[in-house]
Amino acid sequence: MTGLAGSGPSGAMSGKSSPLSVLEYLAIFAIIMTWGINNAAAKVATAYLPPMTVGGLRFLAALVFLFPFIRPPFPEPKKLAAIVLLTGPIHFGLVYVGFGMGQSLSPLVVASQLWIPFTALVAWKLLGETMRLPAVLGLIVAFVGVTWMTLDPHTSGDLPAIVLIVLASACWAVATILVRMTPGAKPLKVQAVTALFAAPSLLAMSFAFETQVVERVMTAPPIAWACVIFAGVVSTIGASALLFWLVQRREAGRVTPYFLLTPLVSCTLGVAFLGDKLTPQLLIGGAATMVGVALVALTEKRARAEEALAETA
Repeated sequence: MTGLAGSGPSGAMSGKSSPLSVLEYLAIFAIIMTWGINNAAAKVATAYLPPMTVGGLRFLAALVFLFPFIRPPFPEPKKLAAIVLLTGPIHFGLVYVGFGMGQSLSPLVVASQLWIPFTALVAWKLLGETMRLPAVLGLIVAFVGVTWMTLDPHTSGDLPAIVLIVLASACWAVATILVRMTPGAKPLKVQAVTALFAAPSLLAMSFAFETQVVERVMTAPPIAWACVIFAGVVSTIGASALLFWLVQRREAGRVTPYFLLTPLVSCTLGVAFLGDKLTPQLLIGGAATMVGVALVALTEKRARAEEALAETA
């Protein structure tokens, strides 16, 4: 935060509403590339390692760096427990199992973006926020897009995996709103507590429900381990640190719409390296989903901008 931005209400508005700097654009680009690559890395890792093992090892790698943040005081215990459960073993358990089940990366990545309209829906239900007509239309378009995408003969076999990703997106949306409802929930502390709980939970579930865990771990090639380390360190720590830096300098609505480009990176990697097939039905369904998601995101951005103007009027 610059000195001008911290000098008073008008200074804060001036700093936050000024054009994004080159450094901020580079941070946004780095986050988009990291998240896009991480989706492809998750698909590769789950091809060699049991999915829940991948999740557990990801959090274990992250915990090495996040452990110093696990210290009191902690925010509201019940809400923190719900956040940790939803964002840790439940969300990532579903995500990695879904990625392990699915044959194609692209429809899974597109479906994962439903967390944005889900968040608007949960905010309307739990926080009483208004859902404007464009957001409602965007939500409908997004879900129709995912449905249409799954009707493609090349994608229909991935329907169970897509359902898991949609459920994971809903869990992430609920957790996002719970974070907003929990004063004092510092991002790195929440991530650290999540990693502390999720790493042993996912590894225990892997040994309980997945087969040949030890054999697959022992025979996994270096690329699988590189993908796990990338997820745990570069994505969880690096991209998150850049994101926190951005939203401390800017309103979230100024930067989050750019992250809708993440599926473009993942889908390009899926087609180029993982054998994804882009059929007309998949393209139409995926495009409709992203249009719907963008409509929700941009409507929320405009609503928050209007609220900020009203507060300073």
